[in-house]
Amino acid sequence: MSSSKTSDASVRAVHDLFVAGEVDGSYLASTPLRRVVVESWQRSLARGVDPDRGGAQSSDLALSVARMRAAHPLASALPVIRRLLVEDARSSGVMVAVSAADGTLLWVEGDTTACRRAESMNFVPGADWSECGAGTNAPGTALALDAEVQIRGIEHFSRLVQPWSCTAVPVHDPVTGTLIGAIDLTGGDDVSSAQTLALVRATVVAVENHLALLRFTEPLRAESRSGPDHLRVLGADRPRWESTDANGRPTRVALTGRHADILVLLSRHPEGLSADHLATLLDDGHLDVVTVRAEMSRLRRVVGPDLLSSRPYRLTAPFSSDLAEVFDALARGDVASALDAYAGPLLSKSVSPAIGRLRTELSASLRGAVVATRDLGLLRRWLQLPEGSDDRDGWRLLHDSVRTEPMERARAGGHLAGLDFEFG
Repeated sequence: MSSSKTSDASVRAVHDLFVAGEVDGSYLASTPLRRVVVESWQRSLARGVDPDRGGAQSSDLALSVARMRAAHPLASALPVIRRLLVEDARSSGVMVAVSAADGTLLWVEGDTTACRRAESMNFVPGADWSECGAGTNAPGTALALDAEVQIRGIEHFSRLVQPWSCTAVPVHDPVTGTLIGAIDLTGGDDVSSAQTLALVRATVVAVENHLALLRFTEPLRAESRSGPDHLRVLGADRPRWESTDANGRPTRVALTGRHADILVLLSRHPEGLSADHLATLLDDGHLDVVTVRAEMSRLRRVVGPDLLSSRPYRLTAPFSSDLAEVFDALARGDVASALDAYAGPLLSKSVSPAIGRLRTELSASLRGAVVATRDLGLLRRWLQLPEGSDDRDGWRLLHDSVRTEPMERARAGGHLAGLDFEFG
């Protein structure tokens, strides 16, 4: 038996013990496993990733892949990626995947047979291949670390992905430095070679240069905003930072989930937060201080170095946000304006426990204020929101109100019947 086969068998045995809970991270550290793989396995297990499922679950955004592609900055660079990677991959058993910063696959192209085989593990456009969604894999782990990564077949956390090897390199906005996605090559064992890494790395450099050139030839279009700096973190859209450039033109930058978390937490803690405290708020103690410092450094490149200070981390200038607009309107008793500003839950994909608490507080406060007004118009608007759809007590209020028209009461009764059927 070859040494590589022996090594694979040893890694498989360690993997089986680890996912079964029979050994811990300290044991992994004593094995020949690479540190990047050990730490990724630990994160995968902590997030509850199932090692026996088909790689990844479908993203909530799977049905809007076309819209995501059209809006994503890497769409303009697709001809560059196809010329440098896809054309040679079509007959070599290799796939080229381009993902968004949240791990959602946008394009998967290359060898037709390989692409069909990969469908069994849901390696398809619209699937969530973040590390939280799919466990250890090159594009997901590259995005989690914001660093180039190679994962050899047996090193994958999910067993169904272990026949594949992959190499991924993150892509950044050339102006702001914001992480915008990753480019990945997936195939056989040779895909985890140094030559493949150099090829993908060169492609990313070409893509970032292409994006930089576009900035000089096309003005950046952005929505109008209120105030000099504005943070949008409510609803299903990606969080974004809106500001103005040196020429007074509005600009809009998509934020990573972690950067959005940090800005929200700092806005709620004007006194500032230590690196240790911020790490705990972001990930319940599972985040190290070095990672927090690296994230803050990258965030400064997005919002500007003058907005954030250190020791403790705090904001040096105020900014507006849709989150603050809702809370401010509720404080004034202006429930209608609060509903106007409420586009949906706060950072619904965030795993930060502090953000989760704030999300619940905001939703519960808004619902309570709506109910307290006894205004059927405001109640109807709340019930039309995704959160209101399952609000049985709210639908019961609408149904039982003497001011509800008969047809509307009938519809409310039908909705209640559906909730009772679904939830018992």
